[in-house]
Amino acid sequence: MRSTRLDSFRRGDLVFDVSDTGAIDGPIVVLLHGFPGSRRTWDAVAPVLEAGGARVVAFDQRGYSPKARPRRRHDYRVIDVVDDVLALLDALDIERVHLVGHDWGGFVAWRMAAVAPERLTGMTVLSTPHPKALVRSLRSSAQALRSMYIGFFQLPAIPEAVLRRRLARLLVVMGLPAPIAEEYQRFLAGPGALRCALHWYRGMWLPDRRARRRPPGPRTRVPTTYIWGNGDQALGRRAAELTRQHAGPRYRFVELDENHWLPERAPSRVASEVLADLDPGGASAAEGRAAAEPGDA
Repeated sequence: MRSTRLDSFRRGDLVFDVSDTGAIDGPIVVLLHGFPGSRRTWDAVAPVLEAGGARVVAFDQRGYSPKARPRRRHDYRVIDVVDDVLALLDALDIERVHLVGHDWGGFVAWRMAAVAPERLTGMTVLSTPHPKALVRSLRSSAQALRSMYIGFFQLPAIPEAVLRRRLARLLVVMGLPAPIAEEYQRFLAGPGALRCALHWYRGMWLPDRRARRRPPGPRTRVPTTYIWGNGDQALGRRAAELTRQHAGPRYRFVELDENHWLPERAPSRVASEVLADLDPGGASAAEGRAAAEPGDA
């Protein structure tokens, strides 16, 4: 394990900003933010994890780091964002970490568990159901209505024009505390930042002819805790409940009386659930008992 801190890492021409705090020799917990946040999403979560002995690593993902904002939507396909996380793990010189993801970060976590389970000791996913559960819920619940904003985000230029001045107001309506909503809006006011953040919605599902490591299996075998807020306006109960059918045997579902913004509104609870999955030696509590096998993720 590295004995020095990481404040950035490079992947090709892109440079990602990193926060690396906590015990240098503690179990590494990597935190992945979603839209419209940044590594600051975890400001209230990280100190609790550090107090529990963890080394906490968070980074501004593709489109959010000022020096990692490719302009084309084709640069935001799932293979690209997953490989960014793998590049971070290589920069840390660590084989396996506990991965925590919220919103789009949760989607990346599910995908990491599918294609690179050998790099994870476990994961904690906040708000975001398993992708297959989300697709199934579109046919059997009101999830399609909840997800209509994604269609709006596909339009060129118009979403940027609408959100540039109204983002904070809309986030407050969705339950995010006003000071944090205003901070997110200021952060995305940087050159190209809002457009690149929206490219996650525009590019994530685009086909990719590049070689894939291996196709995901029907169930995730990485030990997983899924935390969902029953007041989430974007992601409903049906998808949350269906997620169990796509998870492996070492799966925990935690329902909170909260909305979508779990890292910001329930940081102590989120951190306590992550720490519950870490053993004193720094590995996931389920490491070794549920080692992922090729094709099973």
